[in-house]
Formats: sequence, structure tokens, C-alpha cells
Amino acid sequence: MKKITVKLKSAPYDVLVGSGLLRSAGKRISRVLKKPSLCVIVTSPRIRKFWGDALEKSLESARLRFQVAEMDDGEAQKIFASVEMLMREFAAMGADRSSVVIALGGGVVGDVAGFAASIFMRGIPVVQIPTTLLAQVDAAIGGKTGVNLVEGKNLVGAFHQPKLVVIDPDVLSTLSDREFRAGLFEVIKCGVIRDAKLFDFMEHERERILQRDPATLLRIITSAVKVKADVVAQDEREGDLRRILNFGHTIGHALEADTGYKHFLHGEAVAWGMLVAVEIGASEGATPRKVADRISRVIESYGPLAPVSSESPDILRLIKSDKKSKNGVPHFVLATRIGSVKIVNDVKPASVKSAVAKLRSATL
Repeated sequence: MKKITVKLKSAPYDVLVGSGLLRSAGKRISRVLKKPSLCVIVTSPRIRKFWGDALEKSLESARLRFQVAEMDDGEAQKIFASVEMLMREFAAMGADRSSVVIALGGGVVGDVAGFAASIFMRGIPVVQIPTTLLAQVDAAIGGKTGVNLVEGKNLVGAFHQPKLVVIDPDVLSTLSDREFRAGLFEVIKCGVIRDAKLFDFMEHERERILQRDPATLLRIITSAVKVKADVVAQDEREGDLRRILNFGHTIGHALEADTGYKHFLHGEAVAWGMLVAVEIGASEGATPRKVADRISRVIESYGPLAPVSSESPDILRLIKSDKKSKNGVPHFVLATRIGSVKIVNDVKPASVKSAVAKLRSATL
């Protein structure tokens, strides 16, 4: 087992990574949270079918009282209605301020359950047990919770750090190939922004990664978690450094919003966003052409990606309302080399139009 500590000044917490950890989750939760009055497991019917029994048995073994609240997963469920539904269930179960929410699922379940926990009774603890690769390397760590609006992704939410994150790579065995690849794009992102060795590994060990070799999965998950933990520890609330984690997200979020959150998996949208970002970086002189081409090749090698049909004017309109924009000016994260990026706010609209149009024409 690997333990990575997110060293927040206010409330540090551990991210545990290891095969079989789900079966001992109850014991580990009881060590961190002394005698919670109730553990509320928030999960989807699909995830409960595969992994609910293992978690429930671990809670029983630790003599922790629990109940289960189910919600549908998928980006379309990441809305206020889901948050209200969960909180009403919490109340009906008798949850109180000494209860804990355990989010067992992918990024949507983690974000919605975490947001509900952040505002129920003005905030109760949450433990994240992510079951998708994307959630394991990104969404479950860092305390960002929230829901989407029609106008844009993640426009409403709160920072609510988990008390513990339990990552068991074994749960990835039930992921579809498409969902698994979507998570790999977030791992590539971590390599581009902060860890050149991780990027090199993703570039040269594609076959072992796609075969889901256990030791290989442990390595890439641990490396990506370390990147996220280090950045979050230095900038908990995205005041400056943490914005580098948004590499690919400015365009990615716009693509998701433009297609009603139904066409792309989040990681796929981020992959397209990264491809656009390296084209923008090359045209703006921030990203050397060789670096841009190398990043693009690695991203494309983990495809295929759902095609892009969005028009450039629609993307430009949506990125202005993105939560990362300030005074209507979009901010982009651009690669300067593998393992290093910079944040800019002066990208020419023509560069965005050209990059989106180029990629759109390549997929139609």
C-alpha cells in the first residue's frame, strides 16, 4: 500500500492506494473518524452491484452503523436536484453532525455526494472511495465539489476536503475500455503539467497500461496522485498554482456544455481540450512545435475519442462563462515543455478558432 498525504495546513489527510483496500475500508475509516453516529454510503446502483457488498461488509466488521443512498451516475445527474434528493435522504435516515458521507463511485457521485456533505447541517465529513480511474487520479482529491448548470460545468460548488481517500485499483476491473481510457487522459495531463517521468512512462508503456497490469496501474495512479496532492497542498482554493490542473479543461468544459454533457466522458473532453491547448500554445509561441506534436501523439495513442462537432463561435462563447474566466477573459494553461506549463490570459480569439476548427475538421 502507498500512502500520500495531502499536506494542507488546515486539515491534512491521507490518500491510500493499494490492491484490496476496499475490503478494509471500514477499519481505516474508524481510525480517522472516531465513532461516527452513521455512515451514509452514497453510490449508484451499478457500482453497488459490483462493489457495495465489499464496502458494507468492511463497515460491519468495523462495527460502524451505515445506510445506503443511491443516485444515478453520469454527467446529466450532476445537478441541484441530485443534491437535494441526497440531503433529504440523509435527513430521513437520521443523519446528524457526527455522521459521515462515504462516496463510493466515479467523479459525479464523488462531486455530488461531497457537495451534499459540505452543506448538510452546514457541513459533515466525507470520505472518498473512487471507483473510476479518472476519479482516483483527480476528482476524489483536492476537495472540489459541485454541480453543473446549463450555462456551464461546475459553476456551483464548495471546497470540502475529504477526511480520507481510499483508492483500490482492483475496482477498475469493471470499467469499460472507454471509461478506463478517459481516466488515462487525466494521467497524461499530470505528466504534462508536473511530472515528465510520468509522461515518459505513459509514452513508452502503452501496452502494459492498456492491459491494466496491476503493478503498472499502481505506479501511474500513485504518480498522478502525488502531482495532485502536491499542487493542492500549495494552493488549496485555486488562487494561483492549482490552476495548472486545468490544462485542457477550458476547452474541455466548453465541449461538454455545448453537447449537453451527453456526448463526451469528462476525460475525453479534457483530451480534446489538451489537443486544442497545444495547438494554441504552438500558434502563440508558448509551446515548441516538437513538444506540441509529442503531447498530441501520446494523447491520440490512447484513443479513440468521441468526435467533435462543436463550432468555434459556440466554444468561444462558452469559455467566456467558464468559472476560470475573469471579467469575461478566458485563462488558458499552455505547455512550455513536458512537465511545465504556464497560465496566460491573452490568447487571441483567432488562435482558439483556428485550433478548434483544425481538430473539428480532423474528426468529421
